[in-house]
Amino acid sequence: MGRFDGRVAVITGAARGIGFGTAQRFAAEGASVAILDLDESGAAEAAGRIELSDGAKAIGIGCDVSNSTSAEAAVTRVVEELGGVHILVNNAGVTRDNLLFKMTEEDWDMVMGVHLKGAFNMTKAAQKHFVAQKYGKILNLSSVNALGARGQANYSAAKMGIQGFTRTLGIELGPFGINANAVAPGFIATEMTDATARRLKMEPEELRQMNADANPVRRVGFPEDIAAAAAFLCSDEASYITGQTLYVDGGAKLG
Repeated sequence: MGRFDGRVAVITGAARGIGFGTAQRFAAEGASVAILDLDESGAAEAAGRIELSDGAKAIGIGCDVSNSTSAEAAVTRVVEELGGVHILVNNAGVTRDNLLFKMTEEDWDMVMGVHLKGAFNMTKAAQKHFVAQKYGKILNLSSVNALGARGQANYSAAKMGIQGFTRTLGIELGPFGINANAVAPGFIATEMTDATARRLKMEPEELRQMNADANPVRRVGFPEDIAAAAAFLCSDEASYITGQTLYVDGGAKLG
């Protein structure tokens, strides 16, 4: 018996990285999973790589989370094809880094649209199913950079907004049997952070080592580390936890 037998989990931005790792973990514990991504072919390909428990399914769906119509359609399709929805992980994200005086309005709007509006659109679409069945788990992805990061005024603002959004969801949705929490990852080794290294004219391993050296546990994180926290917070074992943000950063922000 897995923790998520009979459950359906929706993970946005799940064709790769943290989202894919989370989808893999949920599937390993019995869930059927819907992988949402802007690139539908990438979502479908990722769904095909998920190792499933007996009777579970995985589907890939193209979705622009920043568009409310697209988000609503994706959730409707999940319910139709997988028979319901019980867990929502708002993981989709982008970066448009620049110092404030160089940052364009388009850079700001893109990051806010995907991270913050995207979480709003997906949660609004899913919560009506959660409320009707008096059960649901929402997990939002924040970041340690919600506390501030040079060149990321847009990203930091969006990720701190996620924390306020999460606390409000806990207040509003708790009476309906719905838990809402967030995880705030530290440095996680993914394709996105490797691309960041190259933008900084560094090798990915060099950036990883630099972050490991600045970390009390002396290693970087991996998608599996975030997936483990997600699996707990979306399980019934965490039913008395809501509105919280868990920093999963190896102690990077201590002191």
